[in-house]
Amino acid sequence: MISQLFILSSKGDNLIYKDSSVRGEAGSDVINVFYEKVTALPGDQPPVVMNHGDLHFVHVRQGGLYWVATTTADSSPFSIIEFLNRLASLVKDYCGDLTEKAVQMNFALIYELLDEVVDYGYVQSMSSDVLKNFIQTEAVSPRPFSLFQLSNVGLFGAETQQSKVAPSSAASRPIQSSREQGGKSEIFVDVIERMSVVIGSNGVLMKADVEGEIKVKCYMPNCSEMRIGLNEEFSIGKSQLRGYGAAVRVDEVSFHQAVKLDEFDSSRILRLSPSQGEQTVMQYQLSDVLPSAPPFRLFPTIERDSGGKLLMYLKLRCDLPPKSAAINLCASIPVPKGSVSMSLELSSPDQSAELKLQSRSIEWTIPRFPGGTQLSALFKVEVPGLSPSSLMEVGPMVLNFELPKLTVSGLQVRFLRLSPVQPGPAQRWVRYVTHSDSYILRI
Repeated sequence: MISQLFILSSKGDNLIYKDSSVRGEAGSDVINVFYEKVTALPGDQPPVVMNHGDLHFVHVRQGGLYWVATTTADSSPFSIIEFLNRLASLVKDYCGDLTEKAVQMNFALIYELLDEVVDYGYVQSMSSDVLKNFIQTEAVSPRPFSLFQLSNVGLFGAETQQSKVAPSSAASRPIQSSREQGGKSEIFVDVIERMSVVIGSNGVLMKADVEGEIKVKCYMPNCSEMRIGLNEEFSIGKSQLRGYGAAVRVDEVSFHQAVKLDEFDSSRILRLSPSQGEQTVMQYQLSDVLPSAPPFRLFPTIERDSGGKLLMYLKLRCDLPPKSAAINLCASIPVPKGSVSMSLELSSPDQSAELKLQSRSIEWTIPRFPGGTQLSALFKVEVPGLSPSSLMEVGPMVLNFELPKLTVSGLQVRFLRLSPVQPGPAQRWVRYVTHSDSYILRI
């Protein structure tokens, strides 16, 4: 049983609060207690379950917000975590996005949702299709959506032979907007991958993991059957590769319970009847090996100059295809203790770098990094009492980036078909993106 439910911003501001306890046993200062505990813990990943006396806090981070539930009973924490994740997905379906601004602008809608999904602390239906019959409040979007806003096309995928590409903000709107658009039929399929890589100081790939998922977001008032065709030569595990196309291999695959797999073994086709809103239809994982070279390689030179300064000359190479590019790349390089100042030389004017004294690291920012190119940076760091052992404190470099139009595994959507054919025009959009989960380059 859930006693209290609240949504907090990253700064601890109370955005949504619902008390389901009968006698208010949780206390009125529960929000302050939770935020003090979660911010007092070292590291960026506090435990999802924390205790305060007889009170249990269970929380998840979604969209930069804290989604928190409290309970005093012997409830399963895994059930509450699942509920919070599904609640965040539900709010995203109805509000269009998971940002602090979206929650503030749609607080009335969110309270109406909470009244339907939580009754005296007990979880009720979490289905968007069921709730749409009871939710009357219309969502408020921060800005109106238009397919003509093409400035963000590069954030997500490339056009396939049977599919078009929509702006990245296209699906970030409420599912209820289909009412206002007169039942306009649109389906978005996102192929999203997160990669974890560790490259040794000698340039040898030490670890590589890719976790991917196929998400479907539906804006069709009357959803029909949908068929998603994947690469014909798509192999799971160590089984023999099949077909004549480009080989794609993964180690593990799991499917949503609504996906029908009768055509998957023979033709690599997923069949489902999508409900309005967003759902993950397939998840997969690839470990230990990448089908292509890692996207980034580092060539460092670390030394001490005659004046006692730390010299760091870094050459970063992007091994993506020439027509591809990484965006929003940020490289974090730890420096020795006691570093006080830094001067720098960068190979292009759009780069920037800053010495973060609190985190004892250099933040090197590259807005756009085209494939097949190389960038360099020279950092001169003032470190009082710099010794040879201090050079061992440099690194490793950690990269955060986004690769639009690209999947590391090579997974592609061959076609996207609806049957029976819809009476009106049905827009089908496919987008690809790869994010860095943990990309470490040892120096």
